[in-house]
Amino acid sequence: MSGGLSFAAREWLPLVAAVGVVAAGLLLWSYRRAPAGGVRWTGIALKLLGLAALAFCLLEPQWTGQRVRPGANVLALLADNSAGMDIRDPGSDRTRGEQLRAVVDPSLPGWQSDLAEDFEVRRYLFDTRLQRTPGFAELDFAGRATAMGTALTTLGDRTRGRPVAGILLFTDGNATDLPSGVAGLGDLPPVYPVVFGSDDPVGDIAVGSVAVTQAGFEDAPVTVQAAVSATGLDGRSVSVRLRDVTGRVVGEERVEVASGETPAPVRFRVKPDRVGVLFYRLEAGLESEWRDGIAPTNSVEATLANNAEVVVVNRGRGPYRILYVAGRPNWEYKFLNRALMSDEQLQLVGLLRVARREPKFNFRGRAGETSNPLFRGFGDQDRAEVERYDQPVLVRLNTRDAQELQSGFPRTAAELFAYHAVILDDLESAFFGPDQAALLKRFVSERGGGLMMLGGMESFQQGEYHRTPVGDLLPVYLDRAPEPNGAPVRFDLAREGWLQAWARLRDTEATERLRLGAMPAFEVVNPVRDVKPGASVIASATDAAGRSQPALVVQRYGRGRSAALTVGDLWRWGMRGEENRADLDRTWRQLARWLVTETPERVELAVEPVPADPNGAVRLEVRARTEEHLPLDDASVVVAVSPVAFGAGAGGTNELRLAAEPLPGEPGLYAATFVPRTAGGFLATAFVTNAVGAEVGRAEAGWSSDLAAAEFRSLSPNRALLAELARRTGGEMVDSGDLPALVRRLPQKAAPEMENWSRPVWHTPFLFALALACFVAEWGLRRSRGLP
Repeated sequence: MSGGLSFAAREWLPLVAAVGVVAAGLLLWSYRRAPAGGVRWTGIALKLLGLAALAFCLLEPQWTGQRVRPGANVLALLADNSAGMDIRDPGSDRTRGEQLRAVVDPSLPGWQSDLAEDFEVRRYLFDTRLQRTPGFAELDFAGRATAMGTALTTLGDRTRGRPVAGILLFTDGNATDLPSGVAGLGDLPPVYPVVFGSDDPVGDIAVGSVAVTQAGFEDAPVTVQAAVSATGLDGRSVSVRLRDVTGRVVGEERVEVASGETPAPVRFRVKPDRVGVLFYRLEAGLESEWRDGIAPTNSVEATLANNAEVVVVNRGRGPYRILYVAGRPNWEYKFLNRALMSDEQLQLVGLLRVARREPKFNFRGRAGETSNPLFRGFGDQDRAEVERYDQPVLVRLNTRDAQELQSGFPRTAAELFAYHAVILDDLESAFFGPDQAALLKRFVSERGGGLMMLGGMESFQQGEYHRTPVGDLLPVYLDRAPEPNGAPVRFDLAREGWLQAWARLRDTEATERLRLGAMPAFEVVNPVRDVKPGASVIASATDAAGRSQPALVVQRYGRGRSAALTVGDLWRWGMRGEENRADLDRTWRQLARWLVTETPERVELAVEPVPADPNGAVRLEVRARTEEHLPLDDASVVVAVSPVAFGAGAGGTNELRLAAEPLPGEPGLYAATFVPRTAGGFLATAFVTNAVGAEVGRAEAGWSSDLAAAEFRSLSPNRALLAELARRTGGEMVDSGDLPALVRRLPQKAAPEMENWSRPVWHTPFLFALALACFVAEWGLRRSRGLP
């Protein structure tokens, strides 16, 4: 810090002032005979200045200030040991790391030895973690990430309570854990970044901003989009390939990327031939360097670490079970069943009523007796029990075993919640008992299942679903609905339908309009008053007079979803030839896929990145549920994690099994943490068993970890980030050549431990020389002018 002037003999100040006044008076009296003008006043001024210098010494003036107490403050040297420092800039014969090593080598005389005279110097390395070092001999620049924010925070925690004067940070500034800047770093001592690297563009190709888009409906391709950028390569042709785990190329594009311009977008559309979690590898490189479809191992690029990225696609496994309940056999079931049979992930279970519940005889008994007299005297005569012999006739189709649906529509949550969706057709509300109707409502709202009602003869208002639990689920109002007019209607997509991929069958709008125009007219439509708030009209039905009404309406309800298809004779579409029949089949499959999409399973596995973890750690969260989809607390959960090998190494396993522990914040939630040691894709499988050791279920999830891609996302030094860090902490940017000058200034800067210093001014030769010079000059002036 800068010093100030103080006086040790302030008690002499009155005397000095009095002597000064007397001396000034005597000088004016002695120069009374001198001619007026500059000579008189110059002589007086010289004599007064000499006397003032002597009087100033009487007050014993001295310089005082503060400086750091030698050895009492810590100064940290923090060196970047990440792989990003292994970049060689254009025109340089050394990498950034080699330049850094030469600067921080403590064996060389210079600024570090000078720094140690005033500070306790501590040396650290950092990449994904912070490491203490005695002399930077461990610098190998092999770290997978530049966790600069984590290193600074950890250093602050380690030195909390210690007097830290500052941090000398040696890096290129490309932090992988500070995507939002330095605002969240907390309080830090002054940071003095020493930047390595040139701003000249480095020859490199990078794959970034990879996004995967997929839909759950049939024939939907997986879309992989990425942005490929190139610097310092003069816009040479770049080849981009997408490979599966066997190494087979499933997509290829060639792009011209101009240096310094916006990254070129690439897009692949692939149709996986398998279900489950799938992995692909997106690679980019100079087309001239590829050999037989293989990316080069060495290149003119600065690094190849950012040329590839693993892509994860989850296609689900199924089968998704759908319960179809109809009041009578009809054509709709025939086409729906045939359509879903061709989808291995969808399984339709049918419950069809072939005869209503109606008495065949009228038994007469005693007065007041309502039961069959043949059962008189045998057991319980409760009406519900006596009439069991007179139940409707139900046919079960595609059931899993002889017990499934044996008692008709499910009466327990465990039985109904085993399905993913329910479709109701031609069925009146009286078919369901009060408990069954409430259970169906819970199936959608709590279990998260899907419900769709088809427009049969006894559906919607005709089925008296108004003010019933099932009617509450539907996305349409059933009260005061108009009477059907019987006019044929045309099926057309509404505005929202054009935006939903699952509602369309063609790739372009023009071909989709041609398909809609070729559809036949339908004659059975269940009219509804209106759609409920929050519901979306996907399709409409319009008659020849231009009167339109909703044909397909969908909505979210609780954790699930519901749909209303008011057209009751969609089967007519399939009677118009093979092409129309194929379109109808695909429509049913896509509608069924939408119905079961996002339906929760009994076991679910989610991969959540651990916030701000520099090693790319993930938390594997497993949610386990009972048959009634309630949280399962007493489960045993194991998660098996395997790295995914590509090409010739595909199929090899190196499985690691982790025990997931229950988390206190949410019942039925278990978690385990996994830290990847290599880059690439990882497949996790969760196995859940209950208290008696029976398997509840299993789930799969995949993710990719590539710290090198983030490390080499930018090869130019991030000077803006380092400048903001220095400004925020009170430090300053430093060039490596200016380190000696900074070291000389550091002892004068503010630090936690300071000491006072003082230096006397009154007996310095300068003051006496000044007084003597003034007196001699005044004497010489008088003699030159002939004054006494």
